[in-house]
This record gives sequence, structure tokens and C-alpha cells, in this order.
Amino acid sequence: MAVTPELLSSFPLFKPLPRELLNQLAQQSTLKKFARRGIVLNAGVREEHMCFLFEGRLQGVDFTIDGREVGLYFMEPGDFCGELGLFDQGTQPEYIIALTPVVVVNIPLESLKDIMLSHPSVVNMLGKKLAARVRQMTQQRTLLGLPNVSQRVCCQLWNLVPNGGKQTAKADADPENQQEQRVDASSAINNPPTHQEIAIMLNVSRETVTRVFQKLQNQRVVQRDGPKSLLIVDLLALKKLAEGGQEL
Repeated sequence: MAVTPELLSSFPLFKPLPRELLNQLAQQSTLKKFARRGIVLNAGVREEHMCFLFEGRLQGVDFTIDGREVGLYFMEPGDFCGELGLFDQGTQPEYIIALTPVVVVNIPLESLKDIMLSHPSVVNMLGKKLAARVRQMTQQRTLLGLPNVSQRVCCQLWNLVPNGGKQTAKADADPENQQEQRVDASSAINNPPTHQEIAIMLNVSRETVTRVFQKLQNQRVVQRDGPKSLLIVDLLALKKLAEGGQEL
């Protein structure tokens, strides 16, 4: 499958670009597929391209001195990685691992640098994404400081809930807007991470995460819908558990 201008325009970063420029960029881009647990970007080496996630889910990971895997963040379709190479000559700081089979578009850094010079909107969006990544990783560090392990797991799940689901929970919390809880696309986490993948994000064991999930399922807060979907049955309860207003 070749990279097309239409495929590139599906990424928010490239939506403002003219068709002619998208045509040029498509010719310089390559499409790659990775199996689950495949390494998309290697840490400690200078990567000469950026990766744009088209399908699947990725995770940024690193390793401690004693060899333990540490999860840093998750990536969803439309996200990108390897952007630090646009701003310095340093090496890639973390590994990017495929959590599911993924399809990515690789674009040379030099091609993107040329676009940055002529299209300030691209620089602006890159800056916003970098800021969001810093905020996300800061939030993750704060989450690790929570003494209640169950709350940590619930916080991690809440962070994975799509924005539509979070708005539903906010509306349900309003006493003037009580309504029957609905389970729809806005309250489902597609391709959810495994218990082990959540565990390395939270510095806990896989068994600990499994025990919390069992409690959440027993209390009808979440429900498995096959391996590719986790339904959030009670959004408001998950929100309260994540914020510490309720305990399992």
C-alpha cells in the first residue's frame, strides 16, 4: 500500500497543507507494519524519520538500571513520535513499542524541517503536541505517587476513556441532569492495553492490576467486550474511583 495525499491529510498535523505539498510528501513517505511488541523506534540511536500512527496503539517505554520496563505514555491513531529529532541532533530517548498490530507512516525529518520553515501552523501544532506530551508525563509521575494502588489503576483507565465518555460522566454528575447510564462508543476503550502493559505504567505487578480489574467487573464498573474492547459500564463510578471520592 502506497502513501497517498489522502492518507496524509487524515493526520491533524497535515490537514492545513496544500494538495501539491501533500503529493510531494507522500512520495517521500513509506508505510510500515509492525506486529504486536514490535519496536517502532529504538532508544539510544539517532532516528532520521518521524512516525505517524495510522492504525493500532503504541506505547513509549524505557528501562531502569536494573532492567525493569517502565511505561511512559500511550499513543493513539493520529499521534506521532520521533519529533525531538526535528529540534536537536540527540538520540531517540525512549523505545516506541507496538501494543497491537500497527500501521505507521514514516516521513524523513529533513522533509518535515522544510515544511516547518514555510508553514508556521505545522510548528504551532508540533509545539502543542510537545506541550501535551510533557503534561501527560507529568500527570503520570503524579499518578505514581498515589499510595492507593486501586486508585492508580482507575486513574490510568480514566485517562484512556475517550473525551466523549468523560463529558457523559460530567453530565451524569449534575443532579439536574440525572439520566440512565448508557454504554456506547463514547464509553468504550478500544484495543485496551493488557494488564501487564498497565502494570509497567504504574510500577505495580500484573497480578495487582488483575485483582483491581476483577473488583471493577464484580461491581459492574467495567465489562470486557472481547479482546479488543473494554466497556465502561459506569463512567461516573470510575471517575469517582480515579479522583479518590470512592473506594473499591
